[in-house]
Amino acid sequence: MAGLLGHGDAFVLRDPNGIRPVSWYEDDEIAVVASERAVLQTAFNLREEQVQELKPGHALIIKKNGAVSEKEINTPLERKSCSFERIYFSRGSDFDIYKERKQLGKNIVPQVLETIKYDLTNSVFSFIPNTAEVSFYGLIKGLEDHLNDEKYKAILELGDKMTPEKLQEIIYRRARIEKIAIKDAKLRTFITQDDSRDDLVAHVYDITYGSVVRGKDNLVVIDDSIVRGTTLKQSILRILDRLDPKKIVVVSSAPQIRFPDCYGIDMAKMGDFIAFEAAIAMLKDRGMEQLIDDVYKKCVDQKDMPKEQIRNYVKEIYKPFTNDEVSKKIAELLKPKSVKAEVEIIYQTVENLHQACPENLGDWYFTGDYPTPGGNKVVNKAFINWKEGKNERAY
Repeated sequence: MAGLLGHGDAFVLRDPNGIRPVSWYEDDEIAVVASERAVLQTAFNLREEQVQELKPGHALIIKKNGAVSEKEINTPLERKSCSFERIYFSRGSDFDIYKERKQLGKNIVPQVLETIKYDLTNSVFSFIPNTAEVSFYGLIKGLEDHLNDEKYKAILELGDKMTPEKLQEIIYRRARIEKIAIKDAKLRTFITQDDSRDDLVAHVYDITYGSVVRGKDNLVVIDDSIVRGTTLKQSILRILDRLDPKKIVVVSSAPQIRFPDCYGIDMAKMGDFIAFEAAIAMLKDRGMEQLIDDVYKKCVDQKDMPKEQIRNYVKEIYKPFTNDEVSKKIAELLKPKSVKAEVEIIYQTVENLHQACPENLGDWYFTGDYPTPGGNKVVNKAFINWKEGKNERAY
């Protein structure tokens, strides 16, 4: 929260958990605050160590006479800075965020290798959209490390059977990287009418023909996150299928987004999450609809309780299923009937997310563990709205 006062003072304050990011800089002439460090570095030609982070529970006070001070106004609590901010919203040009996004790509390599059965010879790797480019670099770095380990073992195994030809065959193995999708900047889907938008969405990206061996190659593309999956279903999967890959693997550098946000990011409806849709569909497939009604009743029963006493019962919707089961159902829901290739979707694990972003452990989107009691109130309200067919925000 920031404010200007009539007598000339100004302030910026941060919540006790440090949920949203705040950076600031001052010199003899200015005091400036922004949500992102990289913006201040670019605007004022600064090094990262010159930009300070506003501490959780503190306020930056800027007096009329130019004096600047940072004062504690609320007792800081456990730091729960938003990790989704780092994955998706922040500029990838920031020193730390660049490293974190690369690590997210690298951390998901074992899952990728498993799903393509370690067949790097017949697999092509790319990214879509452009915001996933940094995590793609991390993915490739992880694949290179894997290949180097394989090369090392293969060379040792050759022993005295080493020949120049065999050595060359080993050391020249590398991951196949291609620029698969190219966004057409001339097309703008948001200005079209709904009935023609879907067709136009399918042409926003152009495709690099000839980059995949038809019917033989796996096509692996990394995305920064998959929230609703709408663009995947309406356009991207159909576009990628034009190349006739044997299998399309979509990799999300973020875990499954299962719960709404209420701290400044507009994701407040349960029906907007493809992971939630998948869990509901599986409950119905297995004849477990009663669980949906039970959760609804628990949410309604605590509707008027003080927020400090409210529990997140929506977690129970996901409890019967493993992450892999939810991912498999998501792929089933998002695959258009016209797509011929096998489709698989892989999500980052929460554990690997924490390893990549150790200073920003706010993970309520993925786990439902909200840093404030109001979060539990919002998620229950969001579920009640969904069950009652109300298409409105939960706060």
